[in-house]
Amino acid sequence: MKLSVIIPAHNEAEHLTACLDSFVAQSTLPDELIVVDDNSTDNTFKIASEFAQKNTWIQVLQRKSSEEHIPGKKVVDTFNFGLKHASEYDLIGKFDADIILPPNYFELMLNHFQNNGKLGMCSGLLYVEKNGAWVYENISNKDHIRGPIKLYHKACFTKMEGLRPGVGWDTVDELLAQYNGFEIHTDSSLQVKHLRPTGHGYTIKKRQSKGEALYKMRYGIVLAKLTALKMAWQAKNPFLYGQVIMGYLRAFFQQSERYVSKEEGVFIRKYRWRGILKKMSRG
Repeated sequence: MKLSVIIPAHNEAEHLTACLDSFVAQSTLPDELIVVDDNSTDNTFKIASEFAQKNTWIQVLQRKSSEEHIPGKKVVDTFNFGLKHASEYDLIGKFDADIILPPNYFELMLNHFQNNGKLGMCSGLLYVEKNGAWVYENISNKDHIRGPIKLYHKACFTKMEGLRPGVGWDTVDELLAQYNGFEIHTDSSLQVKHLRPTGHGYTIKKRQSKGEALYKMRYGIVLAKLTALKMAWQAKNPFLYGQVIMGYLRAFFQQSERYVSKEEGVFIRKYRWRGILKKMSRG
């Protein structure tokens, strides 16, 4: 299976060397790695180019875009820019530049896809450093495939029509994969180091955009409130709940464009409610 990976990167000089070192050290190398430098003002392009000179399977591109920070949309647009330059692939990956992969990451990923014809998405788990130890980044369930380490089968990626350009893209893709009959899987044996914890530098606007994403995914207000409560509890930030709901209501009154169709929305709500009821029955 041919594996192509795209890394959107903006001012990632601090972590990029360690990240790319972990790619070069893989027991099974990707067929191609495309690093897309999006308007960086540091040494991101220089570092990536040095790796490309030594490794023919690494390609570096530069993208010029707006200076405005647009959560979710920026990274998806940069990924799509790289995707236009990708060779033929069976598996396509969207990875961040602030992660360190274990050396057998792609070897095991390929095994999972080869052994399960229904597998649409797969990843390991993200770990962050706390008090000198690497611990699970507990901001989501361990069955959630996190945005920095996404790997898709081409059939699944095509069926769900690629990634949605906005906050929530790394949740709606999982839901659409399952809507289209594919399975998702996280391999807990693959511990990926996340060098910059999620939420670092989050603004109120970014938190409100999470609420907008819930509206765009057609969660409905009750499900959105429950999801916002969970986010606030996991982040240990009680103000997060109000910020998320404010974002949802703003999108509702503005009638923002949805990520999914009405039929897909029905599936998403039923899927989420089944998950909630299942957890309640266990508890």
